[in-house]
Amino acid sequence: MPDKGMLSLVGAGPGDPDLITVKGLRAIADADLILYDALVNKQLLDSNPVAEKHYVGKRKGQHAYSQSEINKLIVSNIQRGKHVVRLKGGDVSVFARAAEEIEYASFFGIQTQVIPGISSYSGIAAQHQIPLTRRCEYESIWVTTGHTCKGEISEDIKHAAQSSATIVILMGMTKIKDIQTELLKYKSEDYPVAIVQNGTLPNEKHHVTNLGNLVEDVLKHDLQSPALIIVGHAVVDNVCKLVSTTSIPQFV
Repeated sequence: MPDKGMLSLVGAGPGDPDLITVKGLRAIADADLILYDALVNKQLLDSNPVAEKHYVGKRKGQHAYSQSEINKLIVSNIQRGKHVVRLKGGDVSVFARAAEEIEYASFFGIQTQVIPGISSYSGIAAQHQIPLTRRCEYESIWVTTGHTCKGEISEDIKHAAQSSATIVILMGMTKIKDIQTELLKYKSEDYPVAIVQNGTLPNEKHHVTNLGNLVEDVLKHDLQSPALIIVGHAVVDNVCKLVSTTSIPQFV
């Protein structure tokens, strides 16, 4: 009988391979099989040159495996005694379908560990010195998908637009016109928006605009998926704005 296998769900971070956790790297190094997603930096796979690696990513219109097939692949290999690492971009708990894989594995009594990662929504914002919250001004964050599993714009965008929260939209580029239309029902045309494509990577592109010019600027600057959309005054309230030669604190 083979040794008992296990499942590790590992968050790979927003893109830069240096932004994975130490614990995540240890899990990769210990793996017998690594099932990795589209937004995982492939440099991380070099941390374990002997493990099997299978790409199981999903991009619009391009699915290497269905979710059902991924679930079965995980379980069949673990039942053969393998340590399977399911390597996902960002954090495993944010739009990563981790719940489905954990639930399926639990039906077979499989030992599972979850290793968090830096989510793209927080990691990319931090890299650009965008404070998603600010005391006494915008004190919450609304993180939502741009489209639902039915391919429609998320209803949460409407609710988020009526709040003072910083709005962060993942997977929203295909619905950018609908998102602009919905947000303009509740926000002014000069309301700030930032778009970051391929955040934290060498080929990153980013642009700061406003709701009125959002779709026009997306086309003008050829901004495409994968991209993060950040909406709110946090976009222009960064460190560069806060510090000036007339407001440098004096330390005694």
